[in-house]
Amino acid sequence: MSRNKIGIVGGGAAGFFAAVNIAGKNNDAEITILEKSPRLLSKVRISGGGRCNVTNKISNPREFTSYYPRGAKELISVFSKFGSPETISWFESRGVKLKTENDGRVFPVTDDSNTIIDLFLSLSKKHGIRIVTGFDVNEIATLDSGIFIVYDRKRIAYSFDKILYCPGGFPDSVSFNCVRKLGHKIIEPVPSLFSFVCKSAAIKGLQGLSVPDAELKISGAKYSSAGSLLITHNGFSGPAALKLSAFAARELYAKEYKFKLEISWIRNDCVADSFKENTPDKKILNTHPDEIPARLWNRLVEQSDINPEKKWRDVSNAELLKLNRALINSVFDISGKNTNKEEFVTAGGISLKEIDFRTMESKLCKNLFFAGEVLDIDGITGGFNFQSAWSTAYIAASNL
Repeated sequence: MSRNKIGIVGGGAAGFFAAVNIAGKNNDAEITILEKSPRLLSKVRISGGGRCNVTNKISNPREFTSYYPRGAKELISVFSKFGSPETISWFESRGVKLKTENDGRVFPVTDDSNTIIDLFLSLSKKHGIRIVTGFDVNEIATLDSGIFIVYDRKRIAYSFDKILYCPGGFPDSVSFNCVRKLGHKIIEPVPSLFSFVCKSAAIKGLQGLSVPDAELKISGAKYSSAGSLLITHNGFSGPAALKLSAFAARELYAKEYKFKLEISWIRNDCVADSFKENTPDKKILNTHPDEIPARLWNRLVEQSDINPEKKWRDVSNAELLKLNRALINSVFDISGKNTNKEEFVTAGGISLKEIDFRTMESKLCKNLFFAGEVLDIDGITGGFNFQSAWSTAYIAASNL
């Protein structure tokens, strides 16, 4: 009896998760992983600062999908079958103990991504999965018999009955041409999850300061986000900036990453008024909201043309108005982006309209499946991108 020959293009999170799940469900499968790089699971290795943010604790599928700028609708059914609770159970049942941090992110208790990598490699060895590195896929051809032939740039070839295509979030044009030739539309990938470059003198010398609950808006656009904001040596980063970059990825790409960013450092739009009323005899210099670091507060007071040695009782209404405006509507010119290297993600990929999300099989090419970031799906930081990789890979594996 001939074995079911399955080729997996991509040796990343989705590829390995699918491979070990296929092997666990089907003893007759002959599985080969084809990976372009000499290093396997490189993104797993660096994720979460080398700790691997496996998933997020959110268990409700609909709530979970609210963290995806693209693919939210399609992922509801996927997460209903295999979501965060199932992922946690999958890893822990295979000996990987996990922990949930205060912000909902889930990590191995070892705080070491090698724990995840070692599990995948040991399961691959146990199931006899063939792993081929340095195989740069150049073409996928189909024969009349339905067999796939996968060629690399040196014309080395492998034949398969079925293929899972999951080379990651930003394959080169040749890799995408492989599936274009099979009829698939590619939504052009653009960067997501990046920090903002700002050269304004208003934040010079404030690097390293963070504000726990800022609100960010792109001037003249519908996009906004809230959360922790970090001032860096060349601009803004932190969850609020990264989330905004994800949801506005295409618009910011079109703007060439040059735009005006409105920042509300604090949600209370009358905070200066309340200080004048409640602490009239204190100096402005010595009185500031707990959420605002002292150095940032002093800078905002300075920008409002207020003498910091003044007592609150002596601040004029015009000065109060100017300070309140600085607190809730500081405007900065953004001149570029910096990729968040640990969480590099793209918006774009295989058009979701061409995928059957009940199986992850192509609607255009029988026995061709997709999973992971090669799809036009992306999430914000917090374990969401790995979860979509695990989930789509698991659905694909169940139907391969």
